[in-house]
Amino acid sequence: MMRLPGMPMLPGAQFYDRSERRRPRKQTLMHYQGIQMLSDRREPELVEPNGIVVDPKCPPVPAQINSLWAPKATVKLPPWLAYDKQVLCFNAYFKENLTEIYHAPYQVRKVKIYFYLEDGTMQVTEPKVENSGIPQGCLVHRQRIPKAPPTDREFISIFDLNVDTNVQIFDRVYHISGCDVFTRQFLNRAGIFVPEPLEEPSDPTTEIRKRSGIKQTATACSSALPKKHAFAQFLQFDRRVLKFQGYWNDRSEFGDVRKLDICYYLADDTIDIKEKFPRNSGREGPSTFLRRAKLPKDFSGLPLPGQQTSVTLLNVLGSNMRDVRYVADPLNTGQKQEQYYTDQDLQIGAVLNVFGRAVVLTGCDQFTQSYYRAKYGIEEFTPQAVPERSDIRPHTQVGMASRRLPPYNGWGSHEDSEGNCITVEPKPPQADFKKLFKYDGCILRFGAKLISPIRENDERDFVISYFLADDTLQVYVASRRNSGFLGGEFLKKARVPLPGQNMFGSARPEYFRANDFYIGRTMTLKDHIFHIVSADEFTLLYMEHHPSEFPVADIRRIMEKIRNAVRPEYKQFVLSCKPDGDLGDFTTVGFETLRSTLLSYLSKESLLSHEIVTVCRYFSAEQAMPPSCDRNRVRAAAQLELKRALWNSAEELNDHLSHINPTCRPYISEAQVRSTLRGCRLPFSLELVEDILQVLQRNGEGEIEVRDFLAFFNMRHDQVPDIAPINIAFELCPKLPFLHKGRLVDFTWFLDYLGLEEELKRANI
Repeated sequence: MMRLPGMPMLPGAQFYDRSERRRPRKQTLMHYQGIQMLSDRREPELVEPNGIVVDPKCPPVPAQINSLWAPKATVKLPPWLAYDKQVLCFNAYFKENLTEIYHAPYQVRKVKIYFYLEDGTMQVTEPKVENSGIPQGCLVHRQRIPKAPPTDREFISIFDLNVDTNVQIFDRVYHISGCDVFTRQFLNRAGIFVPEPLEEPSDPTTEIRKRSGIKQTATACSSALPKKHAFAQFLQFDRRVLKFQGYWNDRSEFGDVRKLDICYYLADDTIDIKEKFPRNSGREGPSTFLRRAKLPKDFSGLPLPGQQTSVTLLNVLGSNMRDVRYVADPLNTGQKQEQYYTDQDLQIGAVLNVFGRAVVLTGCDQFTQSYYRAKYGIEEFTPQAVPERSDIRPHTQVGMASRRLPPYNGWGSHEDSEGNCITVEPKPPQADFKKLFKYDGCILRFGAKLISPIRENDERDFVISYFLADDTLQVYVASRRNSGFLGGEFLKKARVPLPGQNMFGSARPEYFRANDFYIGRTMTLKDHIFHIVSADEFTLLYMEHHPSEFPVADIRRIMEKIRNAVRPEYKQFVLSCKPDGDLGDFTTVGFETLRSTLLSYLSKESLLSHEIVTVCRYFSAEQAMPPSCDRNRVRAAAQLELKRALWNSAEELNDHLSHINPTCRPYISEAQVRSTLRGCRLPFSLELVEDILQVLQRNGEGEIEVRDFLAFFNMRHDQVPDIAPINIAFELCPKLPFLHKGRLVDFTWFLDYLGLEEELKRANI
């Protein structure tokens, strides 16, 4: 559609261009002066007011400004990028006429003019002057400011701003008196000469204000009596409180000794008192004994209405109630001056008259002591005793053990039944979370045999697991081929009580503890008799590291027992341990030889099997432990579990390792590897996780190699052959406890620790 320039949009004044075939959409992006920008401006009119015909497809040509630099020497950057965060600052002032002040016909207001180089905008602000009486701050918001007429189509630029020049901004003329260092250097580099800063004229109103302030200061200094500020005490002692402990002896009929907390506020000399209710006293409600107020020293009774007033009324003048005038006594003749308690009256042992109640102060806190020590030099702050009533028994907390409870009915546990009997609202028993966090994952495993009249049961192998976190037991039976018995869980995880107790009594039964399990012990678990024959390496190490909890693993106590038994026949004991056919010196003996020799001097009741194992392990001559797991077999089982679960989160595993090991150390601790396996949700059981940790490569400090850990689960580049499905808990690695240390005993070390050789030599001398 075409239209004639200057013609209105009326029918008949428009023409269609039939030669136009394509009508593309208008472009919204354009290149303007070498900058990619959004073209959202309106198209200019075909005819401007000056009569020039323009092409709407051509962008506007900016006003050409002669450049001070050569064309090729400048860097072609847009101004918003080249002058980012660069602002020119000018000091200026303007005079404002005043008609209401006699001695000041005008006032001088000083401002700051900011010119932003990135977009050519300006801002005018006035610094705040104290007690000026005029609104100050931003006078002109940031914007492009047009010049004064007749050049109002142009905007103010840096060529219009200089020292000792006037600039008109919206009908207000500012005189520039100076600029900062950056502005001066920038204008000088641009070839603009900047004069020296000018001295700004003085403000008449400021001079008048200064003269009046000097007169007031002179008048205040000439006064003989210093003026006390009304809020001086509040500003000096705000939030400073003197706290005392005291009591009110109310030991009358149905009375008691009331323990109180007395707080004295230094900011306004007020006192409040709160009562401390003893436990189970039956008193409810607020504990306020005296609300915060000034406490008078003398109290003879409640005053009558109008007895205490601020002024003394002499007469009332006036004929009606509307035009009433009061005549007050300026001297307050006959008015009694009320005295109140201050910090000088408060000290330990003082008696306060709290509206007829005698309150005795018995002690104070540390801040109160330091306050009186610094201000009054008091050093004695010995607290006084509070009297007690002789007819009131002291409060004692009655525990569950001293309460008489009904017998156990067999439902739930004893702890749940006790909770139902103690409170009306049943509450679950509280678990020992400290013990849970400390011993989480610590399991003592023992190998056991079942004692049964059935011959087939004697060949079954059992594993008794004791969980230190919650003192529970779990019994597994190991599967054997062609045995006729299925392997798996034999006894569920639970706390097992000691046999021979009354399970339906009021008292809690005793349960098996960790020190009840050791090699050679025969015990009854849920009507099944087990004989412990071995223990795993972790169990033996844990018992040896905690000899106070496990006496059967205390090497000092065991050796003292052996020393006392073999002292009378020491030579015969040494010859009994000598191997057959060995005519010379010998340094090692076997486990069975030492065991049979010790049992010949000590009975099985005096020297337990676990104690013999402890001695042989302590004086072991073996250096290396036999391997218990095959690495390829464990790796094949782990990759088989990953294939079953369709696991493909290798990248998440690498990200987790990078998170816990930001410095990319080649080795990390075993705890970090275990948390990685559990945190990344790898489909491994606890037994398989322990087997994996056992076969991974480690350094001298016991840390696991990160590269070997990642290569262990890499099925893409290094895949091992699959294995037949097996019971991972029992068949992957030998889970039955076995003795791998102590089969060969260093007999020389054993005799040196025994210390009987020196006694024998002294006896022969």
